[in-house]
Amino acid sequence: MRSQVYLEHANIDSLSVVERDIPRPGPGQVLVRMRAASLNYRDYLIVTDRYPGMISKDLVPLSDGAGEVVDTGPDTSRFATGDRVIGCFFEGWLSGPMLESHYGASLGGTASGVLSEYRVFDENALVALPEHLSFEQGATLPCAALTAWNALFEGPRPLRPGDTVLVLGTGGVSMFALQFAQAAGAEVIATSSSDTKLEKVRALGATKLINYRTHPDWEQQVLEMTGGRGVDHVVEVGGPGTLQRSISAARHGGSVHLIGVLTGGQIDPLAILFRSTQLRGVFVGSRDMFESMNRLLAARKIEPVIDRVFGFTEARAAIRHLEGATHFGKVVIRID
Repeated sequence: MRSQVYLEHANIDSLSVVERDIPRPGPGQVLVRMRAASLNYRDYLIVTDRYPGMISKDLVPLSDGAGEVVDTGPDTSRFATGDRVIGCFFEGWLSGPMLESHYGASLGGTASGVLSEYRVFDENALVALPEHLSFEQGATLPCAALTAWNALFEGPRPLRPGDTVLVLGTGGVSMFALQFAQAAGAEVIATSSSDTKLEKVRALGATKLINYRTHPDWEQQVLEMTGGRGVDHVVEVGGPGTLQRSISAARHGGSVHLIGVLTGGQIDPLAILFRSTQLRGVFVGSRDMFESMNRLLAARKIEPVIDRVFGFTEARAAIRHLEGATHFGKVVIRID
């Protein structure tokens, strides 16, 4: 079988196709013929040596992939040959709160990733691919979609109809958050540096739009749009460089879901105290959350936003495309 592997640490151009034996599933395991994988910003951080504790040399990258079961080991019962499945980002986080031990099996980082023609999974680390989605669409779900779901629906104050949600930028997490919020009856305010992208966001259901290059004080724009109240939820993907503004854009007692680390900077924690802000770090989610999310996707026939699909041998180009930050939605690699 063919796998993509980094032959050198911190070198995108060392990503190469290597030939390996097709693995055999053991007890409780299934063999999946991978059909598609998608990229996350985490993948770029790992290969550029900016993700603590991760070594890219000899790594099969990417955490997010979908395929079909082609073989099962002894004592398996959840899936059968021919089933369409998606791998979980954390192989051991099935339910309940996240534990430190779950970090030890994160695909494409501390465990081998999915950019390969075949991969063996523990059957408990898979979920069924919703029937209305293609392999390429399903491959976008494990990290970005589940992170957005966890932020909006699994925290101490889940999203409710009539709430207002602020999403930053047009990457995968933000677009999923927009789609989930819109499906749940919430109003969405979206930011971007591109008016063209903002028009695409409008078509997905955002009702208020802010170009943050034109309005660098975008948090003030959010307050004006909400009559001075602020939003109920902020899906914060920027990190320290935008977090202070996100806190200001949230209503008193509102929730800021910290997800991304795209920008640098410092914050003043007094704003969190004075505004009783609920600041919550969100790192993907459990298998139970994944299955809950998939029920909404199936019920509302929600389809992920895909920017571009690359071929298997174009993996380096796909990473460079992600690096360029011009994408709208998810970047996908077809494994054919």
